[in-house]
Amino acid sequence: MTLPWPLPALLAWGAAWGAFLGLPRVGASAAGAFVVGVGLVVAVAWRLPATRWRRVFLVAGFPLSVVAAGGAAGALPAWAWLLPLALLLAVYPLQAWRDAPVFPTPADALGGLATAAPLPPQARVLDAGCGLGHGLRALRAEYPGARLEGLEWSWPLALACRLRCRFARVRRGDIWAEDWSGYDLVYLFQRPESLPRALDKARRELRPGAWLVSLEFAAAGLRPTARLDALPGKPVWLYRAPLPATEPPR
Repeated sequence: MTLPWPLPALLAWGAAWGAFLGLPRVGASAAGAFVVGVGLVVAVAWRLPATRWRRVFLVAGFPLSVVAAGGAAGALPAWAWLLPLALLLAVYPLQAWRDAPVFPTPADALGGLATAAPLPPQARVLDAGCGLGHGLRALRAEYPGARLEGLEWSWPLALACRLRCRFARVRRGDIWAEDWSGYDLVYLFQRPESLPRALDKARRELRPGAWLVSLEFAAAGLRPTARLDALPGKPVWLYRAPLPATEPPR
C-alpha cells in the first residue's frame, strides 16, 4: 500500500531523529548517529515513488532540522517535537494529504486566460484548494468582474486567504464534496496523482460550456481545448465541458 504524502516524510524523519537521539545513548558517536539518520531518509527517498522535488525535500528535511535545532536537540523534552507536527496537521490536515501541498500560483501564470476562456459578466469562478489566495489574485487579474470563490480544507489557510482576498468569497470546505455544477470555471493546481479524480468530478458535474483549468499538469489521455504558456515551465491546460472520456493508454 502506498502511503499518502507527506506521511512517508514524517515517518522517515521520525526514524532519523530516533536514531540520532537514541544511538549516542548506546555508545555511538553523534557524527555516526547523524550519518545513520541521513542514511535512513536517503533509503526511504530512493524507494519512494515520488517526484524529484519530493525526494529532495525528504532528504534535506532531517539534516536541516538538526542544524535548526543546534546543540539543544538533546535538551528538549520529548513532547516538544510534537509541536511542529501539530502545526503541520493544522495547516495541512489529514484529509488533505492526498491533495496538493501549498504551492502558490505565480502572479503571471494565468496571463491570457480570459481571452482563451471568455466568461459572461458575473460568472462564478472557483479556486478549488485556494491555499493563501495566490490563485484567486491571479484569477482576479483576468476576470475582474467575476464572482470569485475560494475553497480550502485547512482552516488556518482558509482564514489567512479570507484576510488576504477580501474581494472573494473564501470558505473552509472539501473541494471533492463541493458541487461544481454551479460554476462557470473551476481552477486547480493539483498533483498529477489527484488530477484524474478532479477530471472524473468535472466530467460528472460541470455543465456544458464550463471550464476546468489546471496549472502545470495536463490530463493524461485527454486533449485540451487550449494551452497557455504565460510562464516558462508553468503551462495552463484548459478543458471545456462536456469532457470526453479519457482515452486508454497505448
